Amino acid sequence: MGFELREHTADVAVEARSADLSALFGDVADGLAAASCDDIPTVSEAVPTFEVSVAAENRQALLFDYLDQLIYERDVRGVLPVDSRAAVDPPADETGPRAAGVERGTEDGVDSDDSGGVDSDDGDSAGVHDDGDGEWSLTATYRGLPLDDVDAREVKAVTYSEMRVERTDDGWVAYVVFDV
Repeated sequence: MGFELREHTADVAVEARSADLSALFGDVADGLAAASCDDIPTVSEAVPTFEVSVAAENRQALLFDYLDQLIYERDVRGVLPVDSRAAVDPPADETGPRAAGVERGTEDGVDSDDSGGVDSDDGDSAGVHDDGDGEWSLTATYRGLPLDDVDAREVKAVTYSEMRVERTDDGWVAYVVFDV
């Protein structure tokens, strides 16, 4: 599904849609790269791959921390993070229903409040979890395109302004505003 840059007063916003939560985080990260550089060159196999890991108390904070880490990686390594791939892991209760293969807050895979429940058809184990208590984590990779090889503008920071990460009938949507 990918991402789309959106007009935003004095900042730049990225809206991404994806079938699953992990792909959504990767798409938003690629949107950050597009917000930084109008023309991203084709990335060769010679461009190094880096890995990052973050953890947070909910999906929105996890996305914020992930994007903030990518901005930090850009500043420290002098690279534009591109071709991002993320794996989101929701909180797990070692003794709860998720440990038995059923998402927390559900009975037999059906949400007790009828707000979405487990949908085994999409294969998205991270995407079916509510945003409840516990630590969310993410491990991601990106290709580090040297900043000297691109005409990049500085994205100063990710913001919580208007940020959202929501499940829809078609999958997931995220909206993130970056300070430029």
